[in-house]
Amino acid sequence: MTGTLFVVSTPIGNLEDITFRAIRILKESSIIAAEDTRHTQKLCNYYQIGTPLTSYHDFNKEEKTPLLLHRLKEGLSVSLVCDAGTPLISDPGYYLVHRATHEKIPVVPIPGPSSILAALCASGLPTDQFRFEGFIPKKPGAREKLFQELKDQPGTFIFFDTQHRILKSLSHLLAAIGNRQIVVARELTKINEEFLRGTIEEVSEHLTQKPIKGELTLLVHGLSAKKRKREYDQSMP
Repeated sequence: MTGTLFVVSTPIGNLEDITFRAIRILKESSIIAAEDTRHTQKLCNYYQIGTPLTSYHDFNKEEKTPLLLHRLKEGLSVSLVCDAGTPLISDPGYYLVHRATHEKIPVVPIPGPSSILAALCASGLPTDQFRFEGFIPKKPGAREKLFQELKDQPGTFIFFDTQHRILKSLSHLLAAIGNRQIVVARELTKINEEFLRGTIEEVSEHLTQKPIKGELTLLVHGLSAKKRKREYDQSMP
């Protein structure tokens, strides 16, 4: 009988942010495939999870995927986790899940924490429509192209960025879409959790005077329906 591949969400900071089901699945699994076994071991120690760990990340996925698929076909269960939050969302795992589905191996999600949704629901920006774009590109040209493509789109845009590039990102964002409302969320669920809200210029000024550290999630107010209609009407002959 074929085993099951579980895609397990784990805490993004606070170790208490994990479901009872996730803990049970991790304990009952034959193997935990972790992005960084040292990081996941801390979680396992906290919840007394004794399941063996094996590393699974972008640099060994082609080597490890066949081995994990073989174990699954033998009937063993595998839990896939990343360092924080939900696997596959700007994290390793797609290659394994994609192969497993093609091999007709059951894939079961164990939902839980996500920095994207945590940041969105506390941002104060529109939540009825949003778009996640992953990490902001490092190269200026790719960054400018992305922002230009989004400037006329509705909803809320969500990005990941680093403390070292955030000011450059905001500068390019301002040039592309104008001085809209944004939120920078950092260190979500951790002791130093913080939300910076305001226009791009206001947040940029704050970050210039007081640089911040930690993992950052950037949320940007898209073009409102009313403004989209007004700009469309103005463009008509």
